[in-house]
Amino acid sequence: MNKKLSSYLQLHTAVLLFGLTAILGDLISITAFNLVWWRVLITSLSLLLFIRFGTRLYKLGKKTLLIFLGIGVIVAVHWVTFYGAIKFSNASVVLAAMATASLFTSLIEPLITGKKFSKIELLLGLMVIPPMLLIANNIDLSMQKGLWIGLLSALLASIFACYNKKYVHLANSTEITFLEITGAFLFLTLCLPFIKTSTAGFMPTPSDWFYLMILALACTTLAYVLSVKALRHLSAFDANLVVNLEPVYGILLAVVILKEHQEMSPNFYWGMVLIMLIVFSHPIIKKRMKIK
Repeated sequence: MNKKLSSYLQLHTAVLLFGLTAILGDLISITAFNLVWWRVLITSLSLLLFIRFGTRLYKLGKKTLLIFLGIGVIVAVHWVTFYGAIKFSNASVVLAAMATASLFTSLIEPLITGKKFSKIELLLGLMVIPPMLLIANNIDLSMQKGLWIGLLSALLASIFACYNKKYVHLANSTEITFLEITGAFLFLTLCLPFIKTSTAGFMPTPSDWFYLMILALACTTLAYVLSVKALRHLSAFDANLVVNLEPVYGILLAVVILKEHQEMSPNFYWGMVLIMLIVFSHPIIKKRMKIK
């Protein structure tokens, strides 16, 4: 098997695991806040192996450490809103909202990184509004709160992605991931005294532990390792097309595992198809503009 084909398989596996996170969030019974706290704790402990138990962080300056720990706060709020949105609606609704993250990124990136603003990217961002309204109008009223929280989560995901792009040269990907996950853990731990929850509600059930281990070790640590390996041998264009499949994989998993198609109307899926067409057109248009 050649390196490029192997990299494609690795990246598709990583994206499939990323898509599975929404389904696991639906299956885990504890609250979104507690779920994320346990996820970042388990993940940060597993990542210690990759940074030689912190010895690789000594070469980073204090400012760099604080930058990535700070971005970790955004990651924490993104994950809490992501799983909170699932609790208010379902995995399919939230994944539809998350499909807009790359378009949010195209609009926010110039503000954060100083990149030149693109009118084409603004047009693509505006084009996502009609299909999102189609989705909003074709889901149960009880799920609409989850949709809007999901859009907030997508916005937060695009913000931390842009900050990562701005500061990625300061450390390697393993160090960045560990610091951001640790920053998320420290922030959520500081928030714990202000979160009303009982001991029973905080501790995962036996089935929750099973799903949490899959979420932290497979869908976070393993998926991260696979994606990093794959991206070394793929172009940015090819990688973007694969990464954009995350909501598609996630919704297919929600249909198979959670049977969510029984509670969604056909118009919901038409709205999702339109959003994905816009999302996939984004890297294609960017590549053609570069060629010209």
